[in-house]
Amino acid sequence: MPRAIKPPALELGNPVRIVAPASPVDEAALRRGCAELERLGYEPRWDPRVLARQGYFAGSAEERLAKLTLAFEENSSRAVFCARGGYGSGYLLDRIEPRRLKQPKALLGYSDITLLQLFLWRKKHWVSFYGPMLASGFDKGAGVTGGYDLASFQQALTQTSHGWTLDLQGETLFFGRAEGTVLGGCLTLVAATLGTPWEVQTSGTILLLEDVAMKPYQVDRALIHLQQAGKFKGVRGILLGEFPECQASEGSATVREVCERILKPLKIPVVWGAPVGHTPRAMLTIPLSVKARLVAQGTGRLEILEPACSDMHVEKIIRGKTPRRS
Repeated sequence: MPRAIKPPALELGNPVRIVAPASPVDEAALRRGCAELERLGYEPRWDPRVLARQGYFAGSAEERLAKLTLAFEENSSRAVFCARGGYGSGYLLDRIEPRRLKQPKALLGYSDITLLQLFLWRKKHWVSFYGPMLASGFDKGAGVTGGYDLASFQQALTQTSHGWTLDLQGETLFFGRAEGTVLGGCLTLVAATLGTPWEVQTSGTILLLEDVAMKPYQVDRALIHLQQAGKFKGVRGILLGEFPECQASEGSATVREVCERILKPLKIPVVWGAPVGHTPRAMLTIPLSVKARLVAQGTGRLEILEPACSDMHVEKIIRGKTPRRS
């Protein structure tokens, strides 16, 4: 794996740019999410064009691309948080100009945002964050049903000196422990990268897979697709979400049973049912592209072995520049 390039950590008072690269956003939910960010001490910035609607997109591909590119290029914000997922990020990938993405910023989101996160890893080696969005997590609040986990959010976006440990609140399918680089995201989108220039890299990874509203046979198909594409070769461990709204019909295998059957021959640690991505519980924030240890025992642990963000103050000293705290 190449060396990960880490974004600057968030500090209290930092502006955060809000983008909608996929589906339209509910204004009331967006405003509730912004109020939560303000409560945490950050300054959410968005303009009315974030609320654009064009069918099931948040505006045209050109408009969404322009807003996303500006969010990464501007000097006035420290991080880029997504308003929601849905569908549409894939339209932007072959239009993004990697050379214009000069300085890493913390991109936070899940679901359809998986495509952007995998793109940024393949093209820029940037660390990103799989976690709550403004209108899908922050809008409900911390520690509640449909909300987000405050501790893991703060650890992921502000920690610069050491790693930390996450209780995965799941159950062990296959015991063991393994170290690797955390990558992955929404199963449907991970599989959709196959055959593209930003195809998911899985060798040497702790592979995160989760999704929502899939029939068990659809999960089966996606996992077999990854297997036949050779994407389970070299995987060190697998972290699975809860797969809500994926109920099996009477007499059919459950998603859990599908995962158990397909993944058992890999003989690697597997944890099932963590509150990541699509989850009815308070959503964990998982840094992607960092080194971690998956401990498949009991409810499971993910030991993040390095900070996911850099200390801008230290970086400037190293480069011989005069630092100034925001």
